[in-house]
Amino acid sequence: MIAAQAKLVYHLNKYYNEKCQSRKAAIAKTIREVCKVVSDVLKEVEVQEPRFISSLSEMDNRFEGLEVISPTEFEVVLYLNQMGVFNFVDDGSLPGCAVLKLSDGRKRSMSLWVEFITASGYLSARKIRSRFQTLVAQAVDKCSYRDVVKMVADTSEVKLRIRDRYVVQITPAFKCTGIWPRSAAHWPLPHIPWPGPNRVAEVKAEGFNLLSKECYSLNGKQSSAESDAWVLQFAEAENRLLLGGCRKKCLSVLKALRDRHLELAGQPLNNYHMKTLVAYECEKHPRESDWDENCLGDRLNDHTAAPDVLIQNTLCVGSSSSSSSSSSSSSSSSSSRRD
Repeated sequence: MIAAQAKLVYHLNKYYNEKCQSRKAAIAKTIREVCKVVSDVLKEVEVQEPRFISSLSEMDNRFEGLEVISPTEFEVVLYLNQMGVFNFVDDGSLPGCAVLKLSDGRKRSMSLWVEFITASGYLSARKIRSRFQTLVAQAVDKCSYRDVVKMVADTSEVKLRIRDRYVVQITPAFKCTGIWPRSAAHWPLPHIPWPGPNRVAEVKAEGFNLLSKECYSLNGKQSSAESDAWVLQFAEAENRLLLGGCRKKCLSVLKALRDRHLELAGQPLNNYHMKTLVAYECEKHPRESDWDENCLGDRLNDHTAAPDVLIQNTLCVGSSSSSSSSSSSSSSSSSSRRD
């Protein structure tokens, strides 16, 4: 048993060092290439409309507001200024969403975004996104990368296709700190000891984002008022939850396995699903000792964190090509059955 566990840890570490690290390096290179184009487009947007100021900046080898959805798909959050005259309203009527309402009707003219305020006093996410989409379309035609970038058509989202390989969604947003949404008041669940109180305090202090994007939970039934709502996003808070132990290493392995063995048509599984699996595993195993480096195999081998076929593919690292081919074929058929 101990020998088998040691063998699993050895192969997982080998997989991490060979596959995960090379994946990270390749994606980092892609991000730099993509961000050059996006930054140039946003610079042109800012020339046309100074209220949309690019917040895409590099800090500690990370681009603030950039999320990797998959190796070829990214989202850039464009942080907007001056939310101050609006109240955050989160009454639970729109799952996963909230609205921004003027704190005082007399302050309408004081808002930087006055023409996007509805007659009822709400700041319309839809109107801001529509205006931003028009500006980006014009910027794409003027920017220095116009030969390699184009707008993705037939969507209300602002999406760019770069070099016919990468898709980048640019989403206007407000950053909210110092408050916590009522719809998330039930978190953390009282009967689950993870995360601890100190980490909970850090996460809540981190706050959340309000995104101007389509809310899938409202698709097909959106009224005009609902389309003015903003989508809640907790990306930075979620990343903070995965600090410590081998949590991020576990996530890196799952992402690499997804890329290599679960790259299915329509991309039903993306990086966020992998992050969610790790979060569930953290709830199941709340003790820090459960996330020691030597426990990586146990965490990945758990049925919640990864199907057995993925672990089998991991253990095939370094085996003969015929064995690898057989394992890959097994993975494909197993994936088809799961779907």
